[in-house]
Amino acid sequence: MRPRRTVEPPSRPVPQARINENIRASQVRLIDEDGAQLGIKPTREAMQYAYDKGLDLVEVASQADPPVARVMDYGKYRYEQEQKAKLARKHQTQINIKEIKLRPKIGVHDYNTKKGHVERFLNQRAKVKVTIMFRGRETSHPERGRDLLMRLAEDVKEIGQIESQPLLDGRNMVMVLGPTKSAGMKREDAQNENIEQRQEAV
Repeated sequence: MRPRRTVEPPSRPVPQARINENIRASQVRLIDEDGAQLGIKPTREAMQYAYDKGLDLVEVASQADPPVARVMDYGKYRYEQEQKAKLARKHQTQINIKEIKLRPKIGVHDYNTKKGHVERFLNQRAKVKVTIMFRGRETSHPERGRDLLMRLAEDVKEIGQIESQPLLDGRNMVMVLGPTKSAGMKREDAQNENIEQRQEAV
């Protein structure tokens, strides 16, 4: 029993925009701080316009011809962009997979312990990779491993569902369980949700 892997979205820095003297184009399509289009202006004239207002000239569309530049508070703009990027990363899906290993001749006590671990992981909204490890002559009876995996799936069906059916891989048989909608909910809440779903189906 150990965490298998957690894949999180990479943290990407917010791209730096060209501002003020770093703008290379000789002229820009100028937008003022209120979003009004001021037309095409020489870059130096556009910078002076921004300076007179105590703001920055920021190139917001470098691929346009000429580039589009906007008058703004660049520090505030960059902070807002970083917050948006942080929020987007937070909402991206995280893939969290735990792994549990069993033997085909596992005892009742050990089975219940392992089942408890599976239930805890599912209630944490993690996927669980369950591996049956065969040794020696056990490999000639793969059906025992399959039966054990299906028994486990049945025992945790309220909070877990099979996402990958039992598959023999060399000396191992692997099944992947994923959390159901009820996983992580209190028992009473889960029962109420199941009742509502059955009523909707009638």
